[in-house]
Amino acid sequence: MRYSSTAPVKIVVIGAGGTGRYVIPHLYRLGYASHRDVRVIVCDGDVVEEKNLIRQNFVEQDIGRNNAQVQAERYSAAFGIECEYKPDFIENDAELFRLTSPDFTARPYSGVPETQKVILLGCVDNNKSRQMCHRVFNKQKDLIYIDSGNGEHTGQVVCGVRQNGKTTYKPIGSLYPDVLKEEDKFPSELSCAERTASAPQSVTANLTAATAMVGFLYNLLIVGEMNL
Repeated sequence: MRYSSTAPVKIVVIGAGGTGRYVIPHLYRLGYASHRDVRVIVCDGDVVEEKNLIRQNFVEQDIGRNNAQVQAERYSAAFGIECEYKPDFIENDAELFRLTSPDFTARPYSGVPETQKVILLGCVDNNKSRQMCHRVFNKQKDLIYIDSGNGEHTGQVVCGVRQNGKTTYKPIGSLYPDVLKEEDKFPSELSCAERTASAPQSVTANLTAATAMVGFLYNLLIVGEMNL
């Protein structure tokens, strides 16, 4: 699949802990290196806790602050890309559809040669959020949806592609249909006890998943071609 080397790109990140925490720094690096207009929006309603310091690459000064805000401000300042974040969990189809829609379309006679492209990065840890992403993916005309999911020692990264209203590469929900059947909760619906008892993940699993996601992004934004 060929990808425009000049089109403006909007990257929406759902989930800024675990795997997302390792992906986000590279988004700004790739955006800087691609020499194109890149808009990055980081979305997460969690705050940094002391237990996150070991696995999620935060520092002690971040404790008590919103995950998305910490990362968006830190890396946008480093690479000169505008800081954008939503300190909320995205749990509504309409909101995600709005976020993953282009901000503008091509208007050659008005100085806008290409429609903005959109990439959705799913770095969530629950299937209810993946089900929402799957529904929105199928409603969008054009969208790249890269999903990462992992347990303590295993996981998968899947890249789905919509082009001109058709699915040309299947997303996570089509390749692993059990994702669409499992009944769990959005992060905001979990009790404190349920969140404490969430499935463990290892630093190695998070790093491996993040590396795979960054590989997809590098091929899209820098190489301009991806073989799936």
